[in-house]
Amino acid sequence: MTVILLRHGRSTSNTANTLAGRSEGVDLDERGVEQAAAVVGRVGELPVRAIVRSPLLRCERTVAPLAAALGVEPIVDDRLTEVDYGAWTGRKIGELVKEPLWGVVQQQPSAAVFPDGEGLAQVQARAVAAIRERDRALAAEHGGDALWVACTHGDVIKAILADALGVHLDGFQRITADPASMSVIRYTDMRPFVVHINHTGAQLSAGLAAKPATDAVVGGSTD
Repeated sequence: MTVILLRHGRSTSNTANTLAGRSEGVDLDERGVEQAAAVVGRVGELPVRAIVRSPLLRCERTVAPLAAALGVEPIVDDRLTEVDYGAWTGRKIGELVKEPLWGVVQQQPSAAVFPDGEGLAQVQARAVAAIRERDRALAAEHGGDALWVACTHGDVIKAILADALGVHLDGFQRITADPASMSVIRYTDMRPFVVHINHTGAQLSAGLAAKPATDAVVGGSTD
C-alpha cells in the first residue's frame, strides 16, 4: 500500500504569517486555489483508489478538484486534523518566535505541549495511527495493493514522515512539507519505504503505479 501525503495548498493564514491551527474558515488564497487545480495533473494517471482528508476547510478545498476528476468521495478523518495550538491559534508567527516554548518546538518537539492545546507527541501518535489503520483497511479492501491520498497539514505530515523514516520526533523539524507538496510512503509488512519528500514538481513518478519489484533486497539496493 502506498500513501501520497498531500499538504493543503497555500492558505490565507500562510500569507498573513499567522498560525491558523483549527481556526474556522481559513481558506486557500489565490495561489492555493491554483495549486489545488494543479494536483490533478501532478497525480496524472496514477490509480488513486481513495482520498482521505483533514476536516478543515483548506484541505477540503485542496482535494476537491482531484476528487471530482477521479469521481471519488473524500473520506474525512478527524485524526488528520491540524495541531491544536490552543492559545497560540491565530497569533502572528513574529510574536510566537519570542515565546520560550518556540525554542522547545524547534529543538525538542517531543516535549512541546501548546498552552490549552495538545502536544506534538500526541499529534504524531494520532496521525500515524490514522495513516496505518487506514492503510490496512484499504489493503484489505483492494487486495493488498493500492494507492491513496491523505490530505493534511505541514506539522502532521512531518510527524508521519519522521515515524516512517525511523527518526525521533525531535528531528522532525529537519523535514520540509511545503504547501501543496506531496510526500510518498509505501508501507510493507517489513517496514515503510519513503519514496518522495516534499515533492513539488509537475508530476509524480509513474513508478508509483506499479507494485515494487523488491522491497526485501539486502541493503535496500539493486545496484
